[in-house]
Amino acid sequence: MIRDTPKAYVETLETAQSHDEAEWRMRGARGSAEHGIAIAAIDASGRWVATMGGFVPDVSTGPLLVGVYVAPDARGREVGLADALLTTIEDWARTESDRLTLHVHEENARARAFYERRGFVATGRTVPYPLAPDELEVEMSRAL
Repeated sequence: MIRDTPKAYVETLETAQSHDEAEWRMRGARGSAEHGIAIAAIDASGRWVATMGGFVPDVSTGPLLVGVYVAPDARGREVGLADALLTTIEDWARTESDRLTLHVHEENARARAFYERRGFVATGRTVPYPLAPDELEVEMSRAL
């Protein structure tokens, strides 16, 4: 995921590869925690080809879409995988709030176009990108 789209995540490949099993188990457990979800798409060979997650950091923020990745050979509207996963995340988010929010790197045009097609709009808020504070992540949101 990070190798394919490094600016889509808030850690470097080197940092991710340095995590021990306990860290990865803790991260995996978030997907089944209260107010959280993690889903993956696995192809017929057993390869993970897509993932998305969501969690609620606090009541005022509401549900956030995180950890979005679709392998290059599984991308595209004709495949429909990203749409299917996002629909599942949106269904979960409706149980938490009436809005779903995300942050996307300002240079990630492909992701921004996908989110816009799905009804997300920029809120006008930005946050510094943690790995390069002179770059920004754009906040996008949509009513559910």
